[in-house]
This record gives sequence, structure tokens and C-alpha cells, in this order.
Amino acid sequence: MLKDITLGQYYPTESAVHRADPRVKLLLATVYIVALFLIKNIWGFVFAAAALLACIRLARIPISTILRGLKAVLFILVFTAVINIFWTKGEHLLVSWKFINIYLEGIYTAIFMALRIVLLIMGTGLFLTYTTTPIMLTNGLEYVLSPLKVFGVQVHEFAMMMSTALRFIPSLMEDTDRIMDAQKARGASFSSGGLIAKAKALIPILIPLFVCAFKRADDLSVAMECRCYRGGKGRTKMTVMKFRTADWLWTVGAALFVACILLLNAVPSGFVL
Repeated sequence: MLKDITLGQYYPTESAVHRADPRVKLLLATVYIVALFLIKNIWGFVFAAAALLACIRLARIPISTILRGLKAVLFILVFTAVINIFWTKGEHLLVSWKFINIYLEGIYTAIFMALRIVLLIMGTGLFLTYTTTPIMLTNGLEYVLSPLKVFGVQVHEFAMMMSTALRFIPSLMEDTDRIMDAQKARGASFSSGGLIAKAKALIPILIPLFVCAFKRADDLSVAMECRCYRGGKGRTKMTVMKFRTADWLWTVGAALFVACILLLNAVPSGFVL
């Protein structure tokens, strides 16, 4: 069910990751993404997965909750793996049938790309949406992007838009699940028939979903106007962000993480990206 997808949700609990400054968590997410694309062998992925599991344990979030968030990108994982298996060439041919050639390098690349996507989604979700409230995420984005104000960029509006979009992902999932249940109660079927029939069956879902999304956006704009919201100019914040000792430790840990990834790239392995 779509309601089982946890992508974009905030998991309220008390932990060292939750207490970290949102600017630090944005830095951690960025460093983590860059480090994943620097990995060249299996040892780097093992180390990145171990570090991520340690952070998940530190955040006191059940691993099952984060794994459920991967349901939303399951198609992307499968599609990426299949593309790499059939399109990556190499020296060790495993299967050759007509125009289909599967190489050992293609299988390795498919596995590594799937691991990279899984770790990327789990890591960014952990440091951003799962452990950071939308308000704090907005404040952190606004601070990080504040240099762009020199070029006339509406930083506060952009940060508010991004955090609001992340906030309403679970709400849209709930709306979709509710609409599907209502259509099934009226006799609709979403699993029978061919590809064209399944695509046509989505129309009774998409139209009400768009209506709900626009209504929710209109209600949000009315609520913001009723509270005299006028953007970032002159606004004060109830919670002032301050760097603490723990935040500096997180920063040092991020630097050590990248250094370990670069060192592990030099360790010999059976396959190198």
C-alpha cells in the first residue's frame, strides 16, 4: 500500500542526529552524496553502508521504516540495474544470444549502481526529512543559500517551496491511497488487463488527485495569508540556529568519512568502477 511509503516523513524521537544543526545535516547529506559517487570498489560501499547503519542506529529510527521508503523508487532501481546489465560492455562475456550480450562487468556495474541509489536515498532521507522538521529544514536551506541573495534570488521563497514540497509527499501518498480504495469500492481494477488498460485505469486516480493537490495548496495559501505571512523579509525565528560542539564533531566526522572513502579506493578488489 502507498501509505506504507515513508519517504518525506519526519520521525519524531530524541537522538543526537535529531538535535544536530540543520545546516550540519545539509552538509552531511551533500558530503555523503559526493562520497558515494567517489566510490570505486566494493569496499567503499561496505564502509558507506556501515557508516549509514551506525547513523540510523544513532538516530533511533527503525531500519524497517527507512527501508519502506525505498518502495517509491523500486521501479527506478530495477530499471537502472537492467539498463546497466544489457548496455555495459567488458572483457568477460557471460551470455550471448542473438543481439543480447551480458558481461560480468555489466552485472557488477548494475549491482554497484543499485547500491549507490539505495544508499543515496536512505542517507539523504535520514539526514534531512526523517530527522529534521520542515521548519528547521527551511531555516537551514535559507541560511545555506543566503549568498544567492546577491544575485537577486528569492532564497526564503525557494527554501519554503522545497520544504513544503517534501512535507506534502506523505499527504499526497495518503490521498492517492484513499482515492484508490474509493475507486476499488466502485468496482475499479488497477491490476487486470494489459499495459494500455492499466494506464487508462489511472485516469480516475490522477484527476481527483490533482483536484486534492490544488485544493490543499489553496488551503495552505489562505492559511498563510490569514497569519500575515509576507515572506522572509523582516521575519524572526522562534528557534535560533547555533553551532554546538556536537555539530563540529559531525563536521569532522564528515571529513573523515570522505578521507576513508578515498583511501579505500586504493584497496585492490575484483572490480573497479
